[in-house]
Amino acid sequence: MSEDSLRSVQLSRVGKAIYTATNIRGGSITLGEGNDQDFSPVELLLVAIAGCAAIDVDYITGKRAEPLTFEVRSEGDMVRDDNGNHLSNLKVTLDVVFPEGAEGDAARVVLPRAIAQSHDRLCTVSRTVQLGTPVSMNSA
Repeated sequence: MSEDSLRSVQLSRVGKAIYTATNIRGGSITLGEGNDQDFSPVELLLVAIAGCAAIDVDYITGKRAEPLTFEVRSEGDMVRDDNGNHLSNLKVTLDVVFPEGAEGDAARVVLPRAIAQSHDRLCTVSRTVQLGTPVSMNSA
């Protein structure tokens, strides 16, 4: 892999089960186990799936019309079974409303195709989950 393809974040412990994640551009977010207002890792996975799809769909439909509303819900069921802890029944629902008129009509026409393109090939996050990419873990 080239340096251009590498993506990374750094987590630093700030307290018991509380971490700050920092990207290479200096952005940061606090995460924890979900007992307070901070996002849990599972919620961040759902955010990543929803956000990736939203960005894809926004780019495609936004070439036709600016949405009046753009809401995305990402959800799944926490499961503990013979495969360990994981999510099942992952679902992303986009609720997008475009203005009346020719531009809005054009955006409404491409919306289903934009969602399908995100699902089938564009969204790196959901594609990675769907393909079941192995994750290695080790100590430094």
